[in-house]
Amino acid sequence: MSALAVTLHHALTEVEDVARSPLALIGVTLAAYQVGRRLQERSGGHPLAQPVIVAIAVVAAWIGALGVDYADYRSDVEVIAFWLGPATVALAVPLHRQADRLRGFVVPMLVAVTVGAVVSIVSAVLLARMLGAGEAIERTVATKAATTPVAIAITDSLGGIPPLAAVFAILTGIVSAVTAPWLLDRLGVRDLRARGFAVGAVSHGIGASRMLRESETEGAFAGLAMGLSALAISLLVPLCALFLF
Repeated sequence: MSALAVTLHHALTEVEDVARSPLALIGVTLAAYQVGRRLQERSGGHPLAQPVIVAIAVVAAWIGALGVDYADYRSDVEVIAFWLGPATVALAVPLHRQADRLRGFVVPMLVAVTVGAVVSIVSAVLLARMLGAGEAIERTVATKAATTPVAIAITDSLGGIPPLAAVFAILTGIVSAVTAPWLLDRLGVRDLRARGFAVGAVSHGIGASRMLRESETEGAFAGLAMGLSALAISLLVPLCALFLF
């Protein structure tokens, strides 16, 4: 091997090492999300131009090309995951501003989140059973409407497959965030509280972010629904499991 080839090989190795470094992975993740935001703005808020979708595609391509294991990537960008907690708590700020709009909505809201959680759990399990899935998959899909950390924890306690539960939760959030506002328009749902609550209950933080772009009221109730839905599913999945499994 010539000296030039050796030098080039070393240079490429160093570039790859830099590209695989925690700092580079954090930078790519943040940059990909910003690209998604720009695309969303330029498309006039098109439902498919969700920053999360763009970020997932870009990051998946990056770590796939470099051969970075997802567990290593997740560990290297832990600082981003840490700030998701405070960001979620911050969703209480718009809700506080909309507190007066809770009048007359509390009881319907609690009934809706309870019934919705039961329907989500039972329908997911029965559909998986109809399609011939094993019991481990049934226990996994039961938590799909909860936020990802909650879905992972509950699935683990049920004897399901936690990594797959995360995939189902994320896919549910993305699909719901893209399609739910369109569906609510077609159904003639105009109450901003109901719209936000419906989207937040099934699409978690992704949906809450989408609804905040629509209006502060929708974003506030989406954030509230996200928390209540996670709580309801945490309480109801073990109960439903007694009858389903």
